[in-house]
Amino acid sequence: MKFRNKWNRSRNSGYFVGMVSATTPLLFRSKFLCFSVFYLFISLFLALYQSLSSTKCIFKSSPFDPIQTPLFSYPQSYGEHKYAIPTHRSSCSSPVFFSDYGVVLKEIQDLCQNSSAFSPVLRYIQRESETFGGNFSTQKRISYLDHSNYNVEVPCGFLKKFPISNFDRSAMESCNGVVVVSAIFNDHDKIRQPRGLGSKTLATVCFFMFVDDISFSGLDYHQLVSPNSPEHKIGVWRIVRVASKELYENPAMNGVIPKYLVHRLFPNSKFSIWIDAKLQLMVDPLLLIHSLVVSEKADMAMSKHPFYVNTMEEAMATARWKKWWDVNALTLQMETYCENGLQPWTPNKLPYTTDVPDTALILRKHGLGGNLFSCLMFNELEAFNPRDQLAFAFVRDFMKPKMKLNMFEVEVFEQVVVEYRHNLRKLGSEVGGSNSKPKRTKRARHDLLVNNSRCQEYLLEMWGEHEYHN
Repeated sequence: MKFRNKWNRSRNSGYFVGMVSATTPLLFRSKFLCFSVFYLFISLFLALYQSLSSTKCIFKSSPFDPIQTPLFSYPQSYGEHKYAIPTHRSSCSSPVFFSDYGVVLKEIQDLCQNSSAFSPVLRYIQRESETFGGNFSTQKRISYLDHSNYNVEVPCGFLKKFPISNFDRSAMESCNGVVVVSAIFNDHDKIRQPRGLGSKTLATVCFFMFVDDISFSGLDYHQLVSPNSPEHKIGVWRIVRVASKELYENPAMNGVIPKYLVHRLFPNSKFSIWIDAKLQLMVDPLLLIHSLVVSEKADMAMSKHPFYVNTMEEAMATARWKKWWDVNALTLQMETYCENGLQPWTPNKLPYTTDVPDTALILRKHGLGGNLFSCLMFNELEAFNPRDQLAFAFVRDFMKPKMKLNMFEVEVFEQVVVEYRHNLRKLGSEVGGSNSKPKRTKRARHDLLVNNSRCQEYLLEMWGEHEYHN
């Protein structure tokens, strides 16, 4: 009996040992091995998070509830998502932090109701002229750069009636908060719906797209609008038809009006976003305004140019790549600015970190500084050409009072929008003939603005040769 009981205890003990060995993985029988595996998983997770975070310039502190349903269904023939341009930037030196959507919504609504936050108010010249902007002389335009006396009226377009319908004009005047504006002239782009909109954004933000007759005909061809209707809407965008023949011959110059005079087209709005029609907005506009303008206490925000720092670099590229055919006019513009004090960028211009922006996306507070800059810019563009990067540094450096400008990193720009190529047009299909683009007067040369130029001092300093020549 003793032997049998001993044998039974041994058998039972072995049975239980066998059960433990069968149900407990070897991995968990070693504390060191368990800790090592746990450490490995944590390391892999952190490495993955770091690799993903380094490619993003946007960090949301908390999620919000974006609209999930499509904002509009296009016909297949329209091709609104063709020809997207890929981005390849892999790092971000200046990330943007978004506050909670509900907090942002409340703060911007409160700001829009506080009129003192947007004073003093700029006063404008009111009279009739042969051109929309008055086409002022160089010395007259320069005299308006100093606006130390707030009682002085400044030229800011609208010296001719802006040719739109009364329905559209009334809708624009009723937009009293944030407005997002774009334009398509000469059927150059597609209308693309924004993405990532918060659940209450459409009740707070207005979206307006300005088009000329040629672009409107293209929309009618795809059955996106009806010519017989007094009002037109495509998704979030209200379409405003502009009788551009009554304005400028060049479609690009007509596009400058909503781009820079948005505060006059929407006199009751408090903030605005201009977005080129080649771009698709990927982030809620309220979050963008709050992060890039309100939080930075800025009058205006736009991206740095991805390649150029000096105005003259952009001018030479404009001529070299035939972005503007009249090279004589480009030369005259640059020499006018050099003669009146334009200098290349140096650390003395800080906090401005570059003289060349990317103006495809412009965020504004409609206060004195931003409105004054926009008016002065428009006057320069009417005087010379619609290539706004060429006039940018001259107006910014010499205007008084100075505005607070937030020039954010290119990587941020590439995260908040998707860029598409312009419409591909068949040879001979461009409507408008010779009036659709400036006359070609001279081919760009490698010595543009160098020989016998009033910009020689500028160029020598830009190239670092000033001390050598002295």
